[in-house]
Amino acid sequence: MFASNPNAPLPPGTCQASSRGFAPSDATAPIYSALVAAGFPSPADDHLEGKLDLHELMVRRPAATFFCKADGDSMTGAGIHSGDLLVVDRSVQPHDGDIVVATLDGGLTVKTLRKTEAGWELASANPDYPSFPVDPDDGVQIWGVVTFAVSALTKR
Repeated sequence: MFASNPNAPLPPGTCQASSRGFAPSDATAPIYSALVAAGFPSPADDHLEGKLDLHELMVRRPAATFFCKADGDSMTGAGIHSGDLLVVDRSVQPHDGDIVVATLDGGLTVKTLRKTEAGWELASANPDYPSFPVDPDDGVQIWGVVTFAVSALTKR
């Protein structure tokens, strides 16, 4: 059921991170040590913590990691929207409740992996969409665990 071999071929239309990564090593930005209040603002605290490299933060195992984009609205309840960039790690063993990328009906899908009394299923995070049983005989295979989802908040 699970694609546990991180060296197995990647899904069509995806590319694998190289050992050098996708971003140059100088692709960092300053990060502030102060937390940003999502409620009432706090007094200004402008201490810089250092530099942040998003590739270093989101890609723990480059040889087993690929990126893909979500398409559709079946995972909006999990905070994944159409067009979001997904970071998928094929070396992470999937567990109940993980969001995974899997093959289903000849294509790729992103769903929540659930353990039920009947077995495993791929569950949508939108009640308008059904869940699907994980049946390797039907070609369903888990490609990897989604470790990060990146959303664009503006179209500019």
